[in-house]
Amino acid sequence: MAFSAWLFRCTKRDGKDCRRVVATSASGTLRMQGRLQREIEHGRYLAGRCAGEIWHVGLGTNVLELGCGTGYFTKELARTRANVTAIDISPDLLEEARRNCPAPNVTFEVQNAYALSYPEASFDSVVGSSILHHLEIDEALRQIYRVLRPGGFIRFTEPNMLNPQIAVQKNVPAVKKRLGDSPDETAFFRWPLRRWLERTGFREVRIDPFEFLHPKTPPSWIPTVQNLSSVLEKIPLLREVAGSLYIRAVK
Repeated sequence: MAFSAWLFRCTKRDGKDCRRVVATSASGTLRMQGRLQREIEHGRYLAGRCAGEIWHVGLGTNVLELGCGTGYFTKELARTRANVTAIDISPDLLEEARRNCPAPNVTFEVQNAYALSYPEASFDSVVGSSILHHLEIDEALRQIYRVLRPGGFIRFTEPNMLNPQIAVQKNVPAVKKRLGDSPDETAFFRWPLRRWLERTGFREVRIDPFEFLHPKTPPSWIPTVQNLSSVLEKIPLLREVAGSLYIRAVK
């Protein structure tokens, strides 16, 4: 496998780096326009805060990073010497991203996730961390599929709705607001998400629950918790309530 991704999720209070992407609908519906405005405002509020994952992609490949935010993990992509196009809907986050990652092999662009401006089959891979759950998933997946070359792959990590904390955070408005979530974001059950991907045309779909590392884990405990997490991820029923989903598929 030419690409792997491991997510270290965190809340708005952790003060490292955060990204946000969502865009107006290609059809221009009022619902998607409303989501656009809320996400732009949310991106302005969250600029400079934290969320993401570390990527490894192939040398010289064309990679689209969806929802790059302030570019914290775009820097990891840049180190692979892939040709990275990093997009976000928030101009504020992109301004910060350009300062954080001035690498010559990275291009930052404001893009509409529902109407990407790129030609068909432009990218070898499309990647993103905790971004799909901000979007109208059917429309976003159609665009991702369109710009991906045949044989290209996607890699995403997303919150797992079966995790009890995630379920409360995404469904109780007061908790959602307190934790800094935007109004429209949700989480995924992996079985419906698999059906969405397959319906779009993706094959070799694999979605694995992983990660029991809580964002508030004290730094000195992280190695121990990571080791425990590796064990828990192998227990069939318990792994279903892990905090994140690792999503892989091929066009």
